[in-house]
This record gives sequence, structure tokens and C-alpha cells, in this order.
Amino acid sequence: MKTAVQLLQMYLDSIQNPRAAAALFAQDGALEIPYLQSLGITSRVEGPEQIEAFIASLLNKVPDFKFRRVRFLIDTPEQAFAEYDVEALVPATGRIYRQSYAGRLVARDGKIQLLRESMDTVAAATAFAPSDAA
Repeated sequence: MKTAVQLLQMYLDSIQNPRAAAALFAQDGALEIPYLQSLGITSRVEGPEQIEAFIASLLNKVPDFKFRRVRFLIDTPEQAFAEYDVEALVPATGRIYRQSYAGRLVARDGKIQLLRESMDTVAAATAFAPSDAA
């Protein structure tokens, strides 16, 4: 059975393949990014189908989105915590999306039960805002 760190690493490595990334989640597993709500974006998706659609939507906006410089800070069989970065072009705005994420993963029965990520919403808003709003 996969540990929390193994699941988080697999998720981070497979982000370019929404179906593979979503398949790591339990049927009732959730991806939460609570601060997205302040930008008017859904902050929680549940189940592999919703998670796959969420990731696919992100990749439509940022095709080169990949996690880099992963630093694991907590490693237990059921929980992992890591910090990881993204630096990728947002074609619609011509800006680089520079973001540092902090993610806490809870594993159950070899699947992701919860992945809660925090991020800098100002960096996101700046990268995705229309040119006249930046």
C-alpha cells in the first residue's frame, strides 16, 4: 500500500496527466485549495471525476504547469506535508505564473483522502489578470 509521501510524489509527478493524477484519489477524496474562493474559483472538488476536470481546466490555462523543487517536511504513513513550486507561462496574459504551494495530504487505504493546498492568491491573480487589470 502506498504511503502518504509516495502518493503526494506520484500526484505531483503526474499533474500533466489529469486522469492519472485524479486516479490517486479515493472515490470520496478531495482536493481543497481554500484561498481560491477569494478569487471566485471553486475551492474544493471531490471525487476523481471532479478532480480530473479541475486539473484539466488548469492545464488549459497553463499548459506547462509542473511542480518543481519539492521539499517534504512531514512524512508519516498517513500524512505528508510538502512545499513545491510552479513557474510557467500563462499564454492568455503572456505572464509567468510563479507560485509556491504548501500541501498537506491525508492517505487512507493507499489512496488520497484529502490534499489541501495553500497558495499566494496575489501571485495567481497577477498572472491570470487581463493586461489592463494588472
